[in-house]
Amino acid sequence: MAVNPTQTRIRNAAIRLFAKKGFHGVGIRELAQAAKVSPASLYHYIGSKEELLADIMWESLERLLSAAMLATTDVADPREKLGRLVTLHVVAHAVQSKETAVVDNELRSLAPKLRKRVIDKRDAYEQLWAETIEQGAEAGLFRSDHDGLARRALLEMCSGVARWYSTKGEIKLDTLASEFTDIALRSLGTGEAPPQPDMDRCRTIVKYTWGTKV
Repeated sequence: MAVNPTQTRIRNAAIRLFAKKGFHGVGIRELAQAAKVSPASLYHYIGSKEELLADIMWESLERLLSAAMLATTDVADPREKLGRLVTLHVVAHAVQSKETAVVDNELRSLAPKLRKRVIDKRDAYEQLWAETIEQGAEAGLFRSDHDGLARRALLEMCSGVARWYSTKGEIKLDTLASEFTDIALRSLGTGEAPPQPDMDRCRTIVKYTWGTKV
């Protein structure tokens, strides 16, 4: 995590530039200029540009994992639990669209050793989804997802929010999260009206975890 104003400024500049131009489209001089530091001093704070990218991705996934655990720790019903996972993922990708876009799009830019660290964190997060779907299947509430295709499809759907959602659009965030929850649950075979996730709690968790307005 960034621990001083200069590191925070570098991190935020990197997220903006990586999201806009892609990792390989951003040079050290451009990054340094955006962060208002000299190219020479930049390396003092980041190690290398690739290490900076890996840190951004790992930290974002750590936040997402921590937020998901907070949102679901007291939930027994797999349908409500999945609804909270969907809602949290949608809200996080809507309000942190640049950061989450970097995580979703730049894994290929990392060397194997750095990539493994990020993948391990991503897999820990996705395991929460897998376990929730498995719990629902064992309870007869969901169809089985042994091959993980449903989980991958749902994550891709929710992550896509970062690419197109805008607060200036007609669709409100609450409505979007509710609709995506309904799609997710029905795609897994929930026939009756599923319980709606606690939107207020998910908003509060995102605000607390990312320190951002929701």
